[in-house]
Amino acid sequence: MLNQVQLIGNLGSDPEIRYTPSGEAIANLSMATTETWKDKAGEKHEATEWHRVVFFGKQAEICGEYLKKGALVFVQGQIRTRKWQDKDGQDRYTTEIRGDILKMLGKPNGAKKGEEVQPSTDQDPPF
Repeated sequence: MLNQVQLIGNLGSDPEIRYTPSGEAIANLSMATTETWKDKAGEKHEATEWHRVVFFGKQAEICGEYLKKGALVFVQGQIRTRKWQDKDGQDRYTTEIRGDILKMLGKPNGAKKGEEVQPSTDQDPPF
């Protein structure tokens, strides 16, 4: 069985970073992928999908340090649905991508013109 997703898109907000009681970093990202096309009349159309992405450990720390709203990133991971209870005790479900690979495709915010900043990740995307 295969559960793998690859996305290239822009962050819709700055990453939200939090830490577990044991000190492991968790980064939650809101990522948009946009498809554009022209119809038969030549009119341009656009459709945007929003994705929740979560990274753990060192990659989460990298997200918090280098990524900002609007950053262009490649993400590879697995689709996961988790169940949780809201404050009223109602069961809720969230579908998200548990990121395994992160690759920054644009310059990180704060990089000087011409400066390359490539923090290490688990591996490069397969392209």
